[in-house]
Amino acid sequence: MQDNDAYVREVHDKGLQFDLPTMSRRKMLTVAGGVGAAVIGGTLATANGADAATAAAACVAEVESETAGPYPADGSNGPDVRVQSGIVRSDIRSSFGTSTTTAPGVPLQFSLTVQNLACTLVSGAAIYAWHCDRAGRYSLYSSGVTNQNYLRGIQVTNSSGVATFTSIFPGCYSGRWPHIHFEVYSSLAAATSGAGPIRKTSQIALPKDVSSTVYSSATGYSASVTNLSRITLAGDMVFGDDLAAREMATVTGSVAAGYVANLTITVNL
Repeated sequence: MQDNDAYVREVHDKGLQFDLPTMSRRKMLTVAGGVGAAVIGGTLATANGADAATAAAACVAEVESETAGPYPADGSNGPDVRVQSGIVRSDIRSSFGTSTTTAPGVPLQFSLTVQNLACTLVSGAAIYAWHCDRAGRYSLYSSGVTNQNYLRGIQVTNSSGVATFTSIFPGCYSGRWPHIHFEVYSSLAAATSGAGPIRKTSQIALPKDVSSTVYSSATGYSASVTNLSRITLAGDMVFGDDLAAREMATVTGSVAAGYVANLTITVNL
């Protein structure tokens, strides 16, 4: 089985057209039925009854490895924000260091619950997460925001295996389904040293109905309305081969109150 680092090196892209996995994208373990096996609303810590049964089934398949895309800022393609003071934070809306610019947009709190292949919740793992702003731009890379490092941060999973970030709802840029990138590390030291290793690189998919509501209702997302209308989940070459079965978040909330997204992932830790 190909390890995560080798896979990411194989598909790591140099531009938007490479923000896609290869057609031979690795599937980790087979799931009976093949749909929704690792996606659970909420966290395992509060699951009981039928929810607990669903949670137990979730650990049979590891979340897919995906490309980090052209804008990871993890040292593999340009800057390495992971080693900078200030990157360990739960609220990733503002830049840190020499800039304190805050990315505007509809509030989004997103959480990843991490479990291992033995179905055990993993505390002490580190998640590096990043995504585009409401205009589809990535800090440190895109024109106009190269001097910003907002919408990037590292958090450690708590005793319930959960890492939570306070952010904004990302825009939809041309050619891609709305998504959030993340890397999983075995510890905070591994994430912030620059040495790794990265144990998993993948992406969170956001539901179309929620995305459509945000883009059509909130200020600053007008370009996303058109971009989303031109892409389907089946046609997205990151999520399209299995319709993001283990990567689609459960999202609740409203434009006025903000949204909460949850995804449970199984990782070989």
